[in-house]
Amino acid sequence: MPSQSFAAGGHTSLVPVLRPVPADLATGDDIMEQELTPTLVSGSSDAGFQRWIRGFESRARGAGISSGTFQAAFRDARYLDDVIARDRNQAEFTKQIWEYLDGAVSEPRIRNGQRALRRNARVLDQVEAHYRVEKEIVAAVWGLESAYGETRGSTPLISALATLSYDGRRGRFFEAQLIAALKILQNGDVRPRDMTGSWAGAMGHTQFIPTSYLEYAQDFTGDGKRDIWSDNPADALASTASYLKRHGWTFGQPWGVEVVLPQGFNYGLAGAGTKKSPQQWASLGVRGANGGAVANHGRASILLPGGAQGAAFMIFDNFHVIERYNAADAYVIGVGHLADRLAGGPAIQASWPRGYAPLSFRQKQQLQRRLTRAGFDTDGTDGIIGPNTIAAIRAFQESIGVTADGFASQDVLNRLRNR
Repeated sequence: MPSQSFAAGGHTSLVPVLRPVPADLATGDDIMEQELTPTLVSGSSDAGFQRWIRGFESRARGAGISSGTFQAAFRDARYLDDVIARDRNQAEFTKQIWEYLDGAVSEPRIRNGQRALRRNARVLDQVEAHYRVEKEIVAAVWGLESAYGETRGSTPLISALATLSYDGRRGRFFEAQLIAALKILQNGDVRPRDMTGSWAGAMGHTQFIPTSYLEYAQDFTGDGKRDIWSDNPADALASTASYLKRHGWTFGQPWGVEVVLPQGFNYGLAGAGTKKSPQQWASLGVRGANGGAVANHGRASILLPGGAQGAAFMIFDNFHVIERYNAADAYVIGVGHLADRLAGGPAIQASWPRGYAPLSFRQKQQLQRRLTRAGFDTDGTDGIIGPNTIAAIRAFQESIGVTADGFASQDVLNRLRNR
């Protein structure tokens, strides 16, 4: 899910991680990735690319790739400048959590997901029984990654990964993915011309990156191939369930539940660093959105993806399992809430603080610089609103006597500018 920056209301950005999908959610039916029309670069760039391929071949051979596999894979490989354009333009992409969820859990996506559950009931029931991962969670990942198989990606994967490896900005990561892709071809799971996916190297119905494919992909149909590309989604759905199970999924535990916080809640307790049982949270006045007590599904944290003015969630260990698929809070909430809606659950009850512009990537960097200069160290100015920046925002908010929710907003930046 990797990676466009994604402003999830002051939480984790979408960044490259070793996971089945790149963290670059964009469009599809409404948010999945726009497909590229590959544009070839000629002249000196292409000549340099061809020299790089010749040098890379020795490294591939050293990793166990045969000459035949390499030649077949690179026979039609080309430098794709649109891939580099997409990679370069990610840092400026921002959305607020509510904008993201408007698309991720839209009514059409819910309807299409319920239809996909009915059409694939047999295989999804089998996957759930075998891996002990709820079918709605598997379907929700499928829905966000490829709109239930409608937008699997048509970019030639070897060309895309070779282009990104040659470019060098994240060359080590993408070269590892390219080696893994060649191993997939060598294993015979797919032919080179059928190995297509996203511009960033994610593949199939549920958008596995090649290294994760090698470790977690499943042959659920029993035909001898782990085919996540074909119209039959069985192997891809089983692969996703396998991935989640291997990372600790607990059957029957929710990813999280919406809660209502009491007046005077100590927002310093919000965040993954503080875990309490639902009973302990209840003793502090936290209750479910329906007004009742939250069932005891284990120790949990309070998450405020839109700050104190937005929805609050009590999140359990399964939240962090989905996080292994894509590290963005927005993505995890999108998968979890979509799964809840597919199972017949209600929409999020709380309102969001809509109506103001999110911080741009450069404004986030400015926020970090100003916080650090004011004595609230963010441990860097990378434009990523992570735990250190959230803690610094909270400390600054406490120092000026406003609600200390750690939310990275225009209000916080303006207050820093006016000091």
